[in-house]
Amino acid sequence: MICNLCPRACNALRTEHSGDGFCGMGTLPVVARIAPHFGEEPCISGTRGSGTVFFSGCTMRCIYCQNHEISLTGRGVTLTPKELADGYRMLEESGVHNINLVTADHFVEAVAESLSIYRPKLPIVYNCSGYTSPKTLTMLSGLVDVYLPDFKYASDALAQKLSHAPNYVNTATAAIQEMLFQTGTPRYNDEGILQRGVIVRHLILPANTRNSIAVLEHLKRCFGDELLVSLMCQYVPCGAAKNDPKLNRTITRREYDKVKRVLFGLELDGFTQDLSAATEEYIPEWTFEV
Repeated sequence: MICNLCPRACNALRTEHSGDGFCGMGTLPVVARIAPHFGEEPCISGTRGSGTVFFSGCTMRCIYCQNHEISLTGRGVTLTPKELADGYRMLEESGVHNINLVTADHFVEAVAESLSIYRPKLPIVYNCSGYTSPKTLTMLSGLVDVYLPDFKYASDALAQKLSHAPNYVNTATAAIQEMLFQTGTPRYNDEGILQRGVIVRHLILPANTRNSIAVLEHLKRCFGDELLVSLMCQYVPCGAAKNDPKLNRTITRREYDKVKRVLFGLELDGFTQDLSAATEEYIPEWTFEV
């Protein structure tokens, strides 16, 4: 196939097992891990965990990526849509609260097919970078219940520098608009588990509080109270960031408190983390077995 799924519109040639686009992946999903996960927001993980499917490869190149072992190398197990659907069934039978598809943009056609083969009786969570084509998201309309995108940058220059992602701000904004159109405002069940809606995640980077504040202001200005915001302080230096003098540290208490004050001042509903979350414990162990 000729692929223009992501905002880069590579016009790349992709076969089932290989591709010459930015993501470097074929069209069949490559999966690094299928297992319950307890490190998401409380309304996603709950008490029984979120049934996560971690896809390998990515449409971004964040120099600090905590999942760089799978996002850059593409290591994992190649599955057909039927085998992917079997993975959903296995997770559902384990008792998790939802099925959580992590970084699946470059496999979205196979994901849509897998959900047509077997649609679990659980909320489907689409966990992505936010650097997503709204046109591609329409393929998931009626299939996804909860969107969990990042909004990393309020500056296209910073997005290009740290994630090699051109036209980031307008792209992520338009993507979230499409997500909200599909899901509406947040709705929970009796256990407090999110059933419909959008949670936008923002990871605070060291020496970049100005960017974080601008992101929060942008989200408030564009979306008001339609979505939830998850402010994350779990940054730890990974990958190439270990060689960057500004990024080779966790954020400070002062940096975190500065951004949190803005979050509360804007009255954005959502979640915060304890600063102790800045640990590699949040990074899954990649067994490359599914």
